[in-house]
Amino acid sequence: MMDKKLTLSLNESIIENAKAYAKSNNISLSKLIESYLAVLTKKTKKKSEITPLVKSLSGVLDLPSDFDEREYYSEYLMEKYK
Repeated sequence: MMDKKLTLSLNESIIENAKAYAKSNNISLSKLIESYLAVLTKKTKKKSEITPLVKSLSGVLDLPSDFDEREYYSEYLMEKYK
């Protein structure tokens, strides 16, 4: 696929933190953002098999009915890359 330019407006401190993170991990800021967006928008094509350990843990956590895994993971990644 061909790369395409994208212009974003973000908080200055987030940009500086992201640049520092990218530099310390020897990756360009563009590739960092591209990787994040790829993970965020990835659609699982096949359902993975549930292992016995995971089955045994099923029901251990009591999550609210409106819990959104994708939103939680997105927030986690935003905090991680601050």
